[in-house]
Amino acid sequence: MSGDPVDVIARTLLYEGYLLYPYRPSAVKNQQRFNFGVLYPEAYCVATASNEAWRLQVECPVLGDAGTRIEVSVRFLQLVERQAEANAVAAWHEAIERTVAVEGSTLGGIGRPGSRMAFGEDLIRGEVEVGVEEVRAGAYKLTVRVSNLTSLDSAEASRNDALLRSLVSAHVVLRTVGGDLISLLDPPEAFRDITSACSNVGVWPVLVGDDGRHDCMLASPIILYDYPQIAPESPGDLFDGTEIDEILALRILTMTDDEKREARGADARAREILDR
Repeated sequence: MSGDPVDVIARTLLYEGYLLYPYRPSAVKNQQRFNFGVLYPEAYCVATASNEAWRLQVECPVLGDAGTRIEVSVRFLQLVERQAEANAVAAWHEAIERTVAVEGSTLGGIGRPGSRMAFGEDLIRGEVEVGVEEVRAGAYKLTVRVSNLTSLDSAEASRNDALLRSLVSAHVVLRTVGGDLISLLDPPEAFRDITSACSNVGVWPVLVGDDGRHDCMLASPIILYDYPQIAPESPGDLFDGTEIDEILALRILTMTDDEKREARGADARAREILDR
């Protein structure tokens, strides 16, 4: 794992809820997968008339000028189905990390309505749209939209079918060079009118990195405070922020040999937990 504090936070959120104790595919809580920030195919959402999302939107203020560089990184998990090695009955959706980068843009070059970039192939296709509006001299509103435009025979598709074509745990990382991002949680009084006009859908952006820096923002489906950190005493990913690490560590010690074999055969990340 990268030592970059932004990457550490982003990756932790990326896998929140991915695999829950007892880390076995046959466990009920792991058969009905629950992940934060899933962007299903648009066709599936329309056909099922569900409240599931197929698009997210990030908006935040940026201070700078026409030459201020903007870097956008979209991160998500792509699930692939495979048979669990230790259990011939339970299939498992294993995750592949995906990153889509939009680089080399400036506040003056993006403009409004903005630029669009398609991404993906085979099972997943999507689009990243980046737009900028100058709201006053030296102050801009940055908008990023991520859409899942994957084709899907929605009439026959189950939720599991849709998940294999979804952007799971979708996050957006924003970086500036030569500019400042403004906190939406605690904005300076002079910029409260701009922050109040920002509309964030499915994610919430917070400043990340060293305390006091304003060049990086993480927009995730889990609401955090500015400058979140991983507790130094945390032993590593356990994928469940609602549990206490020490309690989970003790529970893992009580697992039977059969349970451990199934968990090991299911997912490399489960093996890492058991091998600590």
